[in-house]
Amino acid sequence: MEISSEIELRKKRCAPCEGGVEACSLDSAEAQVAKLSGWKLTHQGQRIRKEWQFKNFVKAMAFLNRVSEVAEAEMHHPDLHLESYRNVWIEIWTHAIGGLSENDFILASKIDAIVL
Repeated sequence: MEISSEIELRKKRCAPCEGGVEACSLDSAEAQVAKLSGWKLTHQGQRIRKEWQFKNFVKAMAFLNRVSEVAEAEMHHPDLHLESYRNVWIEIWTHAIGGLSENDFILASKIDAIVL
């Protein structure tokens, strides 16, 4: 996987993945996640995660709704979590390969571009 800036990632589209490709290496995942603001590796480098805290429930849900629109447009769907009415965390990985692909970093960069 070629390491891209956040801006370069936002210009890309997620490619359909039905498996059959290898997940990116831990070294590549570490290098790529370093280019994203606030995202961190989890599950021994097989997923990325970011957390947000919003003013209230309505703001948190508005954000999650925007994330769902972006995810659907990219046909790449993250795990979305809402805790204690205003704390959101998102975890992304390519389920079909059980690890990270460029799609995950593309989606993360597009989530970061959401403005409420």
